[in-house]
Amino acid sequence: MCSPEHFAVEYAINPWMDVTTPVDRELAVKQWDRLRETLVGLGHQVHLLTPEPGLPDMVYAANGAFVVDGSVYGARFKHEQRAGEAAAHHAFYAEQSWRFVAPSETNEGEGDFAYVPEAHGGLILAGHGFRTEIAAHAEAQEVLGRPVVSLRLIDPRFYHLDVALAALDDANVVYFPGAFSAASQRVLTQLFPDAVIADDEDAMAFGLNLVSDGANVVLNSEATRLAGKLKAAGYNPVPVELAELKKGGGSVKCCIAELRH
Repeated sequence: MCSPEHFAVEYAINPWMDVTTPVDRELAVKQWDRLRETLVGLGHQVHLLTPEPGLPDMVYAANGAFVVDGSVYGARFKHEQRAGEAAAHHAFYAEQSWRFVAPSETNEGEGDFAYVPEAHGGLILAGHGFRTEIAAHAEAQEVLGRPVVSLRLIDPRFYHLDVALAALDDANVVYFPGAFSAASQRVLTQLFPDAVIADDEDAMAFGLNLVSDGANVVLNSEATRLAGKLKAAGYNPVPVELAELKKGGGSVKCCIAELRH
């Protein structure tokens, strides 16, 4: 995770960003701290990336890389405003002595990649259409040695896979069908017949931008309907307020890069 010490909405690179809407940075830090404390309280270890001036979106740490079984596929951001973040993430993994592979293709890390380790032997779900190029899906497959399923995003509000779909445990997912092309919806139905299906209200509340450890699902507190669906499916929803960071087009998952050893 990376503290939003320098967080601001200084440009608009997704439909949620509005440069005329003021951001309360102090409140953003408090809300982010509460998210970090929630993860620690659930028994997880949180590593911190040092925020850098001039990179106001660094708080969205999930976008900096994608990690599977100790191998790291680095990010290459689409927009120049975020390009500098990639080096900070690379440096973190280098310090940890992780196997890091720099990308040739444009991709935004866990923003557009999700891993479901026990689904069909271990699947990477990969989004394209707005940020990550489809060529990066093939590159990720070569780097990580896991089959990659390409899913086309069609609604600019859901510009990353992680605002439309999330892994709930080692074998199942939750997603909003309307974010995907008709063909991609059919693929998801085939792969995950027991998936939790979110509706438009859930998605617009950034409910899909969640993190789950298989039992506890940390999600945006505004997504009350989705929290109910997850509870009914046997998960423990853990709501967290992230209204300030939502102004940049992200929520819980965007703030968390998962380190899969």
